[in-house]
Amino acid sequence: MEWLEVSTENCPVQRALEVVGEKWTLLILRDAVNGVRRFDDFHRHIGLSEAVLSDRLRKLTSAGVLKTVAYREPGRRSRSEYHLTRKGWDLWPVLVALSQWGETHAVGPESPGPALNVTHTDCGAPVHVTVQCSAEHTPLTSKDVTVRLGSGDRRLS
Repeated sequence: MEWLEVSTENCPVQRALEVVGEKWTLLILRDAVNGVRRFDDFHRHIGLSEAVLSDRLRKLTSAGVLKTVAYREPGRRSRSEYHLTRKGWDLWPVLVALSQWGETHAVGPESPGPALNVTHTDCGAPVHVTVQCSAEHTPLTSKDVTVRLGSGDRRLS
């Protein structure tokens, strides 16, 4: 397979980045997987403008990554919370992988240690994202896999 002969028009990485490939979007998702649900809490914790936050929440909701759930505090108007959908929760391993990469490659030498410790609830062991095949051979590296064109391949003319 010659990669440069393959059209990127149907590339799943490109399609995914159209939904989540922006800094603020990933930070919203980071907060959502950690229990943040309300607009004001996202705004305060992430520190982005209300306009950008509104836009990103709208896009994530339109893409089916988040869903809105109405709530109402006593004496206040009805508002919406943002909850991850199954599609949204499927991004959790991506966020864990980004966090692992960041802890390894993007922290300064002054860092006292990991910002977060993600551990298995049952045994307390650290959690690591790995690539495995469907026969559960793990961990695999890029040298252990073969990439072939799939049925969605579109060759460049």
